[in-house]
Amino acid sequence: MHETTMLLIEVGALLLGIGLLGRLAGRIGLSPIPVYLAAGLAFGQGGLAPLSAGAEFFEVGSEIGVILLLVMLGLEYSADELVTNIRRSALAGVLDGVLNALPGAAFALLLGWGPVAAVALAGITWISSSGVIAKVLRDLGRLSNRETPVVLSILVIEDLAMAFYLPVLSALVVGAGLLEGTRTLVIAVAAVVLILYLALRHGHLISTLFSPKEPESLLLGVLGLTMLVAGLADRVNVSAAVGAFLVGIAISGPVALHASQVLTPLRDLFAAVFFVFFGLATDLGEVVPVLVPALALAVVTMATKVLTGYFAARRAGIAVPGRWRTGLVLTPRGEFSVVIAGLAVSAGVEPRLAAMATAYVLITVVGGPLLARLPDSARFKAAVRRRREVRALT
Repeated sequence: MHETTMLLIEVGALLLGIGLLGRLAGRIGLSPIPVYLAAGLAFGQGGLAPLSAGAEFFEVGSEIGVILLLVMLGLEYSADELVTNIRRSALAGVLDGVLNALPGAAFALLLGWGPVAAVALAGITWISSSGVIAKVLRDLGRLSNRETPVVLSILVIEDLAMAFYLPVLSALVVGAGLLEGTRTLVIAVAAVVLILYLALRHGHLISTLFSPKEPESLLLGVLGLTMLVAGLADRVNVSAAVGAFLVGIAISGPVALHASQVLTPLRDLFAAVFFVFFGLATDLGEVVPVLVPALALAVVTMATKVLTGYFAARRAGIAVPGRWRTGLVLTPRGEFSVVIAGLAVSAGVEPRLAAMATAYVLITVVGGPLLARLPDSARFKAAVRRRREVRALT
């Protein structure tokens, strides 16, 4: 059979399948990310029927998927909101990094994976999934809740921290020497600071390049600028994902709103391709042996993430139910965890890291949305009430 014909059949069948399964997942209140990862595992190395022609399409599509995920995330924040949120939740952001990165690093060292893998696993366990959390908040009708700005503040700090973490990780995984690594890191950080400065001070000028009244030119222009900046950022070892995120921050006003609308279908398509490709690149046979360690790591780091959210909400004056809602909704990990694992594995750091990250993300994106519903249950509310009454009596 002609190679192009086979590619169309494989890609079409897989996209149709994950589309139907994703719809089913949505109906039962789950994120579709586990469906995409599971589909990739089923048709990847060691799976039921490995793809022969479609793998290259998913590889290229996954790169575009990361870029679109991050630019869409950046479009949700204005430069002023970014600065305000960082100032408001700086202490919670530091606590978030300490409590959630250290368990991952310690776990990698205990497994004997070495210091570079420890840095990678620290990032995997640190960063919550903005995409999954935004969907959970929307599905549960909590977007207007008092604790939601606290959740978003922590997510913004994490996303901004990635702008500095990813260049550090990139320098480590390529095995650069001290001098070369330092030079690479300085260039990367300088590039991040420059792009961030332009986004904060002159973002309005970038927005004037596009017209919100012309959807087609807006789509092509924003997508072109994003991919151009992402490519240039990657060239100086900053990470294409961070470049895309900063482009999103730089675009503001009506242009950002309309850009989000025209880019959303593309984001959804290529984000799905990204998660499928990560599953395709992971050997299913390697996932099974790490399920128990991944579950143990997930239990520990979901607990530390709940503690982070609870502390941040308490500092913001949120009542006890809102503190629990804040902590529990932050537990899912997703897109950034997969990006970090992919970066490390592609550089040959630790082959088992991909399997660990896949199992870990699957556990947290399934368990996280379920845990987020707990504060709305009658039993949970009754327990909080009883605790309040006991404390009042004592």
